[in-house]
Amino acid sequence: MATEQENDLLTDPRFEVLPFSSFDDQLEAIPDGSKIAITSSPEKSIMKTIELTEQAANDGYEVIPHLAARNVEDEAQLEEIAQRLEDVGVDDIFVPGGDNDEAGEFESSYELLVALEELGYEFPKVGITGYPEGHAFIEDDTLWEHLEKKEEYGDYIITQICFKPDTVVEWIDEVRAHDVELPIEVGVPGAMDAKRMLSIAREVGVGDSIKYLQKTTGIGQFAKSLLGGGGKYTPDDFIEGIAPHYQDDHYKVSGVHLYTMNQAADTEEWRQDFMDN
Repeated sequence: MATEQENDLLTDPRFEVLPFSSFDDQLEAIPDGSKIAITSSPEKSIMKTIELTEQAANDGYEVIPHLAARNVEDEAQLEEIAQRLEDVGVDDIFVPGGDNDEAGEFESSYELLVALEELGYEFPKVGITGYPEGHAFIEDDTLWEHLEKKEEYGDYIITQICFKPDTVVEWIDEVRAHDVELPIEVGVPGAMDAKRMLSIAREVGVGDSIKYLQKTTGIGQFAKSLLGGGGKYTPDDFIEGIAPHYQDDHYKVSGVHLYTMNQAADTEEWRQDFMDN
C-alpha cells in the first residue's frame, strides 16, 4: 500500500514526452492541465519542440520546453524561441546542454543561460540538469563546476534518468556538500513495455534510443527488471526509495519528473494504480 509521502510525491508530476509522431496520443493519455516537459531532439530540430509547446500550451497544459543549448543555432534563433514562449505564457523552461554532436553557437547550457539574460528574457522558473551517475563525455569535476556556475541562473535541478534510487540520494548528498541548495525534481523512469520501446526505437533510430538509456549506468538493472517483469518495467521500488526524502530540509526533493519514453498511457496507468494501492 502506498504511503502518504509516496502519494504526495506522485500527485502532481511532470510528464516528459518526446517530440515525435505519437505526441498527440501522449497528450490524450495525460490528465488535462498536467505539467508536460517536451524534449529537444536533434533529429526534429528545436523548433519542433517550440511548435509542440505552443500546441500543448493552447490546449491548457503547463508546458516546460527543453531548450537544449547545443540544438540552438544562434542568438537570433534563441531570441525568436524566447519570444514565442513568452507569447503563449510559458513560465518554466528546462535548459540542458543537449546531445547534439554538432553544436550551434552555444556549446553548453551555461552559455545559453547567460545569453538569455543578456537578451533580457527572464523566465520565472528555470531548470538545470543534474547527473547522479555522471556523464559519458564530461569529467565529474567539470560537471560540479558547471552546476555551481549555473546555480545563480536556475531555480531547480532535474536529475537525468536513473534506475537506482540510492544512487540519486547519495548524489544529492554530494550536491549539498558542494553548497548547491536548489530544490530537486527527481527524474523517474516511467512504466515501460519492451515491445513499445522497440517501436519507439524504430521511430527515433535504435542508436539514439540506446544512447538515451545509456545516460544511466543502471541500464543493466533496467534490462533485468524487464526480463523479471515479463517484458515490463514499473518504478515502484524507485518511488519507495525516493519518497522518504520528499520535502526533507536537507534533500529538498520537490517532486518527480516522469520519463515516459512516449509510453504515457502505461506510465499514467501505473501511477494511478500505485496511488490506489
